Amino acid sequence: MSRTLADPWFWAAIVLVLVFFVATRAIERTSSGEVILKGMDRISDPLWNRLDDFVRVVIGAFFVAIFAVGGVYLTPDLKTPAEWVSWIQLLIALGVFSKKTMPLSAAGIIFLWVLALRDYDFFHLLDYLALGVGVAAYLVLASSSKPEWHKHRFEALRWGVAIALMWSSLEKFAYPDWFYPLVVEKPFLTFGMPRDVFIPMAGVAEFTMGFGLIWTPLVRRLSAIALFLIMGTAVYPFGRVDLIGHALIMAIFVAIVADHTREVHFLPAIKRSLAGVPAGLMAALVVFVSGYWGLHMTFYGIEGRVAPAAAATEMATHSHSPEHPHGPQAIGGMGAPPKGQPDLKDVASGAAMPYPEPAGDVRAAYEATMAKMHQPMMEGMANPDPDVAFVLGMLPHHQGAVDMAEVQLRYGTDPANRELAAAIIRHQQVEIDRMKAWLLQRGVAVPE
Repeated sequence: MSRTLADPWFWAAIVLVLVFFVATRAIERTSSGEVILKGMDRISDPLWNRLDDFVRVVIGAFFVAIFAVGGVYLTPDLKTPAEWVSWIQLLIALGVFSKKTMPLSAAGIIFLWVLALRDYDFFHLLDYLALGVGVAAYLVLASSSKPEWHKHRFEALRWGVAIALMWSSLEKFAYPDWFYPLVVEKPFLTFGMPRDVFIPMAGVAEFTMGFGLIWTPLVRRLSAIALFLIMGTAVYPFGRVDLIGHALIMAIFVAIVADHTREVHFLPAIKRSLAGVPAGLMAALVVFVSGYWGLHMTFYGIEGRVAPAAAATEMATHSHSPEHPHGPQAIGGMGAPPKGQPDLKDVASGAAMPYPEPAGDVRAAYEATMAKMHQPMMEGMANPDPDVAFVLGMLPHHQGAVDMAEVQLRYGTDPANRELAAAIIRHQQVEIDRMKAWLLQRGVAVPE
């Protein structure tokens, strides 16, 4: 975090956001602000009049899509070999269309989050808790016959997605190295900005616009529009699965834009004041940063290492991975590459490795990767099921490519080759994860 606080681009982004929020809030207090809000109301009137139907249809469609994907808890990021989990998600989808069963669907969402603790550690699952609780709270409040509860249903959705965005944005400050390969592979994401300028600014944008969702009506509606546009532009480059993962969040953005509510229930006096904008944003930063790093140190220690006792029994979901920083990873640490592996900052820049050369030469290292790959590949292809044989043969083949790329990153100095090796690791890991998920769905043991 000290690196982030010393980054001038971080503070430049904060200042830009504060200028925008204060200016928006100043306009909102005038008659022009009310004119803008009424104009937005007129445009969104058809949706506002059926907003509950819209939200319930979206929630139902989301869980049907998750059911169709199969083998996941609540989101495509959380894999599970348990097929029955998918059927629970179909039941959740069916339950959202009746007020009598909406609380059961809400309970099902929380149940699946708790169930995911079997396969993923608690800190990782916090990324998904706020949104899940927000959706579950909406279902409970929307089904309530008590007006004093019912009126808060959309507010619960807003807070859920806002907290989820603010929490997940902190990864860009804690582990900016994780995003280097993504920037290398898809440079258009940076809009021409240097990598080390774009990543902290992206983190600030995500955090502050998440914060904007819980502020005053004009600020939250404009924040929702901006977030929808940003997330929507990422759908095509990242594919349909990414759309499924983000569809529910994007639909909540639409609901926030269409929400005509003017009341502010949480700290209204502070939100009415212009000085409340910087004070509120700084307070939110302190609360979330303290919570994130406090829990981080509680679970993993100051150095960010997975405790030995936990490592022996749990998947380490916060160990270093350029493709899946939160996916199940080999035991060995969090926030830093495995011992002996290059830092992604060095990988992306093409810098020569500072690590001392281990015993043996480069040729021996490359040959070791082939020796490790050959026997498991031959054994896998001997499986009598041709589909299983294909996957069991390809898994060690892909892992061999990853191992060879890691040798290149350890010894190589050519910037282009090092960049290529990092990209190979990224792409191969995606396919490795898909093949492992395919095996798990069919009850086939995944080789070590």
